Amino acid sequence: MNKESTDARGRRRDLPIWIMLAALCVLAALVLGFWAIASAQRPDYVGKPLEGEVREQVISQNSPLVDYVFLTENADFPRSEKIDGITIHHMAGNLSLDGLGERFSKRDAQASSNYAIDSDGNVAMYVEEANRAWTSNNRDVDERTVTIEVANDELHGDWHVSDEAFDKLVALCADICRRNGIERLEFTDDLNGNLYYHGMVDKSTECPGPYLTSRMQDLADAVNEQLDAS
Repeated sequence: MNKESTDARGRRRDLPIWIMLAALCVLAALVLGFWAIASAQRPDYVGKPLEGEVREQVISQNSPLVDYVFLTENADFPRSEKIDGITIHHMAGNLSLDGLGERFSKRDAQASSNYAIDSDGNVAMYVEEANRAWTSNNRDVDERTVTIEVANDELHGDWHVSDEAFDKLVALCADICRRNGIERLEFTDDLNGNLYYHGMVDKSTECPGPYLTSRMQDLADAVNEQLDAS
């Protein structure tokens, strides 16, 4: 057997390694490319404390009901679908707005919501409406809906929420509908409507608990009453 044949076989054995290395390089380039695109589309004020005119400008682009703002990087910039509904979640605790914001600020948490409401009825924004929050473990639903976390004033059991929180939830949902051209909220307990709760679109969870789940039709009726009056 001559040396030329031996070298040829060696090159053939090395070929898969070079193919794998080339594929890894291509994959790395794609990841860097997607990261660069996402970074370019992400506003430079995301992930930073907002004050003064910047804070007021951000609120003016979203709900005027907002009391607390901390915009997390845990989102897609921008969302790919037009907003046509709302998805309700609960915090599974009586968390403060800044406490939930701290949780959402951690990149490895891979979680966020557009808004949250505490037990006193104060509203926080973590992801602007123009962007997709990582809330429901259902990309399609999060692309099309504004997601809202609500604090619980009862742990476990029915996961009750305060009257102040529920009343502000009605007002926030009505405001979201008005600004996004949603004429009515329809709760059908399936994806045929446009008012959802987390467990409806992600069967692995019971969020937002029995209390809010039982009041979804009440929520739709109260929001529609406000829409009809405006």
